[in-house]
Amino acid sequence: MAYTGAPMTEAMYYVLLALVNPNHGYSLMNTITEISRGRVEMGPGTLYGVLSRIQKEGLITLSEDDGRRKTYTITADGKEALRNEYNRLVALVDDGIFLKEGDENGKGNSKTETK
Repeated sequence: MAYTGAPMTEAMYYVLLALVNPNHGYSLMNTITEISRGRVEMGPGTLYGVLSRIQKEGLITLSEDDGRRKTYTITADGKEALRNEYNRLVALVDDGIFLKEGDENGKGNSKTETK
């Protein structure tokens, strides 16, 4: 089952980000918490579900299994999917920037709007 290019879940995005450098389960959970600055804390159930899914989609590969720990590595397809998702997220933020800055009529600026 290959990755379709559909928007990623937040969990999938952070797992791929954490796998820019090869990593294993427990360390992945810590890396995800670190790169999200504590906003995302992923438990083992979510992590291993995502790892299984994105491995089947060819976005990561099992690079080492010493019987005690499995180390995963992002594939070239995974890097491309991660970059595409990053670009999609940046475009979403850019499209909504008027909420912070306001449009030409001042609408959308959260600093000037009153309820």
